[in-house]
Amino acid sequence: MNRTAVINVVGLTHRLIGEHTPFIKSMMEAGSWTKITPVFPAVTCSAQSTYLTGKWPKDHGIVGNGWYFKEEHEVKFWRQSNSLVQADKIWETCKEEDPHFSCANLFWWYNMYSSVDYSVTPRPNYLADGRKIPDIYTHPAELRDSLQEELGQFPLFSFWGPRTNIKSSQWIAKAAYRTDEIYSPTLSLVYIPHLDYALQKYGLDFSRIGKDLMEVDALVKDLVSFYRKRNVQVMLLSEYGITDVSRPVHINRALREKGLLSVRTERGLELLDAGASKAFAVADHQIAHIYIKDRSEVEDIRSILKAIPGVEKVYEKSDASLQLDHERSGDLIAVADASSWFTYYYWQDDKKAPDFARCVDIHRKPGYDPVELFTNPKDPFVSLKVIWKLIRKKLGFRTLMNVIPLQADLVKGSHGRIPEDTEDHPMLILDAASDLFEESIPAVRVHEMIKQQLTKKPGR
Repeated sequence: MNRTAVINVVGLTHRLIGEHTPFIKSMMEAGSWTKITPVFPAVTCSAQSTYLTGKWPKDHGIVGNGWYFKEEHEVKFWRQSNSLVQADKIWETCKEEDPHFSCANLFWWYNMYSSVDYSVTPRPNYLADGRKIPDIYTHPAELRDSLQEELGQFPLFSFWGPRTNIKSSQWIAKAAYRTDEIYSPTLSLVYIPHLDYALQKYGLDFSRIGKDLMEVDALVKDLVSFYRKRNVQVMLLSEYGITDVSRPVHINRALREKGLLSVRTERGLELLDAGASKAFAVADHQIAHIYIKDRSEVEDIRSILKAIPGVEKVYEKSDASLQLDHERSGDLIAVADASSWFTYYYWQDDKKAPDFARCVDIHRKPGYDPVELFTNPKDPFVSLKVIWKLIRKKLGFRTLMNVIPLQADLVKGSHGRIPEDTEDHPMLILDAASDLFEESIPAVRVHEMIKQQLTKKPGR
């Protein structure tokens, strides 16, 4: 098989390729490209699993970045076990065809305990004193030590949170270089997330995101140049496009007002009690899974959802157009309109918000929270507060890093629904001319396109 690298530039769309991305533009003009009709929901975990399996979420089971684990009565986001993906992955089918095939996965999701040959993924240490120490999980295990000895500690706090910057993507790229030099895998999957953060913070404001586009373009240039020198063919792709939003929709508060969502109060703060709720929403960008205890109430709850400003459509999970008919999906699926997105907020008084609401805490929040990219812009002392809290943590004191504001209107970009304008659809770009490309392909075809590059004959 042909050695191939698939570089996932999160958030890249045709609309963004231009003066700020001269290298990606030149690569597109010299090679082949197509737009991808995104999978629904157009979110990280669903998109990546669809690309890697060639199956819809109804078949591979990844119905979002998180869902309600019914056996445990808990909402869980950003799980990492590859066993959650219920379909064969591309490296598994390729190994059946070629026993010499090998695959390296650099930070694509569900990377732990998978059957790839070489994996690198974030895995912080959570210490008993409350500290969170950046770290990674790798296979083979010794790769973890060699990468961090050579490249330094993985910059976790540049990967997500208010301090996100290009450094985490640069670290991943360097890890990809080193992994390729050591193992020469047949297929390398490389995740470049930086652009995603800028777009969620600022939307399509080129005066704010221009610098980030140039940084990502320079990083992609370095990556492609590296692989070209090693005779590795390169494919760029993205998972979804991010579009401008201006209205956060507090869907769980609306359900609570109707007496459907239950909370329990601990230490004066409120926690979502999913198991006791008649209905609640798992918010994930511009889509929300609505889990309903009594199916006889579905139509009444559908009516409540449709009346919420910012909700465009409400589907049953069995709707064939969604390809989401899986046991993990909500009974109803709410989709935001083009200018709106869903928060997970369920409290009605900010004084009763749980302590983790004001922290970067992706595992305890029962929904996705892009506000974790911000600190309070109205607080002139917020930087000093952060520094002081970091000092206390380093000294070993238990310190709550409660620096995230409860200001959902700060978010200016979102994704999840299928944008009407194809300029906002994800891209697939090949570093060579090819007769295999079409004007547009569905997300499930990406699997086939990668496989075609791995197996194509010379000259095609």
